Amino acid sequence: MAILINLDVIMAKRKVKSKDLAQAIGITEQNLSLLKTGKIKGIRFSTLNAICQYLECQPGDILEFKDD
Repeated sequence: MAILINLDVIMAKRKVKSKDLAQAIGITEQNLSLLKTGKIKGIRFSTLNAICQYLECQPGDILEFKDD
């Protein structure tokens, strides 16, 4: 089982730069990079909410469950 993070795909579709998203949601570009690559153990709902509001998407657009 794995949870995939499709944040980079959504950002590309919306033509949003990492720098702009990080600044808008109040996290560092380094932390955003870790999130995009899936090198994190969790995400706060407040951060997920801010990302979804900025990108005008749903959490399911960003997070995907894959059963191995």
